[in-house]
Formats: sequence, C-alpha cells, structure tokens
Amino acid sequence: MPTVAEDLALDEALLEAAEANPTPIECLRWWEPTSLAVVVGRSSRLSAEVSLANCQADGVPVVRRTSGGAAIVAGPGCLMYSLVLSIESRPELRDVSFAHRFVLDHMIASIARLVPGVKCRGTSDLVIGDKKISGNSLRQRRRNLLYHGTLLYDFPLETISRYLIMPPRMPDYRAARSHGEFVANLPLKGAALRAALAVTWAADVTYPDPPLAVAKQLAQEKYATAAWNEQLK
Repeated sequence: MPTVAEDLALDEALLEAAEANPTPIECLRWWEPTSLAVVVGRSSRLSAEVSLANCQADGVPVVRRTSGGAAIVAGPGCLMYSLVLSIESRPELRDVSFAHRFVLDHMIASIARLVPGVKCRGTSDLVIGDKKISGNSLRQRRRNLLYHGTLLYDFPLETISRYLIMPPRMPDYRAARSHGEFVANLPLKGAALRAALAVTWAADVTYPDPPLAVAKQLAQEKYATAAWNEQLK
C-alpha cells in the first residue's frame, strides 16, 4: 500500500473480510515500508514510548495499529507479516497463550530452515541468543484472529533509539538493555525470508479479491487521523 496507515488499515480490512465471509478464510501477507515509521500499539501512550520531538524533526510518522504491544520502528529492512487465522477452524486459538505459541512455533520452524538457534522469549518475542529479531501482537474477533509482527533482517538498528524511548514494560530477559543492545538483524535476505514464510504457512494461492478499497477508506477515516493516532498521549 502507498502509506503505512493504509497497510495497517489493510490488516484490519482482511480481518473484517474474514469475519464477514460465511466460510473460513485464512491468509498470509507481508509488507515493508519504503521509509521509516513508528507504529504504536492500540493502548500505547505516545509520551511513554515515543521520542516525539525526534519523529517530528525528521518527518517520521507515528501511526497506531489495531493490536496491542509496545511501539516499534519499521522501515526498509524490517519485514512486516500478517496472518488472519480462523478461530472456527482452530478453536484452540481462542486461548491467547496458545495462539502465541502456535504462530511463533511456525515462525521458528520457518526461519530455522535458514538460520538455526531462533527461539521464543517473553510473551511474543523471537530471539537469536539474547537479541530480539521479531516482535508480535494479536487481535481477536469472534470468528477470526489477526496475528502480525516484525522480522528484522537489514534494518538500521540505530534508528530505534532515536525514535523510541525505553518502554514502560520490559520482559525479564531484556535486563534493562538499551534498544541498541537488545535488537539484532537476521542474517538473511528479504526474498529468502518471504519464501520461507510462504512455504511454512502453505500460502500458495493468491488472495482472490483483497479489500484494497475498504482499506483506503479505513485509512482515511481512522489510521491516518490524529483522532486515532494521538488518542493516548
């Protein structure tokens, strides 16, 4: 999509399309911003997680997603992936802890084909050693689940400390390390990472009619508005 706001809107549009479909429909998508952006969680307070002065000085947009979790910096070299999974077909996904394990086990299996040693730490982080390479969050609806996250592979890691402050909540394994000490890139190319995800999730059929127009309208009315993005300062 042309903007990060529209990409976030498309995630929600795909979830709502699955909710409205009479039969279960699941999908995998990935996207990668063409420039830097800060994406905050549904309940994130901007003043507690984001260096707003630096974002404003550098023209880096701050946008809010529909799922929980803490703020991230995204951009080229950070692959964003999204899954819509059917709770009707997989009722065990109603349990949030199981949903995290289910998706992240698949993600680990996908990456392990290319890079050994990836494991889950905290609630929903993927790490190599003690360095975070992926953060993830979810949103449940009645019949479906949206699970989405990040995969760092060629990202300018120094930008994270410029645009984010230390988060108010941290997993124990982080041990109060700075952003620069805490994160790392996967030693992979983006094309290899995308291909591995497609194989793991058996994503071999093109989505027939993605709700792009719905996403554009949703972005205009919600994701690109100050009322949504700045609601919790």
